[in-house]
Amino acid sequence: MTDPGRRAELAASLEQVRERIARACVAAGRPPGAVTLTAVTKTYPASDVLLLAGLGVTDMAENRDQEAAAKAAEVNAAGVHPRWHFVGQLQRNKVRSVIRYADVVESVDSLRLADAMAKAAVGREIPLEVLVQVSLDADPARGGVTEDDLWRVSDAVASAEGLRLGGVMAVAPLGEDPGAAFARLAVIAGRMASEHPGATTVSAGMSGDLEAAVRHGATHVRIGTSLLGMRNSLR
Repeated sequence: MTDPGRRAELAASLEQVRERIARACVAAGRPPGAVTLTAVTKTYPASDVLLLAGLGVTDMAENRDQEAAAKAAEVNAAGVHPRWHFVGQLQRNKVRSVIRYADVVESVDSLRLADAMAKAAVGREIPLEVLVQVSLDADPARGGVTEDDLWRVSDAVASAEGLRLGGVMAVAPLGEDPGAAFARLAVIAGRMASEHPGATTVSAGMSGDLEAAVRHGATHVRIGTSLLGMRNSLR
């Protein structure tokens, strides 16, 4: 049963987030529809995904396979089919599970992972979209590939039969001006698009720094807290 109180809460938050994105686009001289909102629904119930979908959100993101697989199945059983993004660090032994429900995997950051995904995706009717996660701080604990390896990974994805290279994803480094970090990402994204013309997606920016991301060319922003609320208040 739909919770009208929760729906109203999500509707109000969604309006605020959409207004922030629109203002950021205007400030950057970009059309308001240039940026896609990806709702980060990790730790939130499938009922929230259904409510967001009913409010017009088309893209949802998860970061843990066990939770995501069950949630995607529940949402699918309800007859709702959002575009699922996997954004967490991905172990190779989880690849086959993830590609059963994910439309986009944003966190490919090694040749070994790219190869595992290529093997698992052979024969897909619709190629799996892959974003290469770029490390903007060279911190291995936060995931991402350094620029030296970026081009080897992107070339491997682009040449794989069941994969489609979509572009890049990044997280702003801790303790650094996100604008400076996203400016570096914009240079990388520009080179990526020049070498692989179809790879124009730039997934960057979260609740605290979406404006900086939009200013530097993000096409997708990943929003959790500003949209769904603080996680510990819902558990």
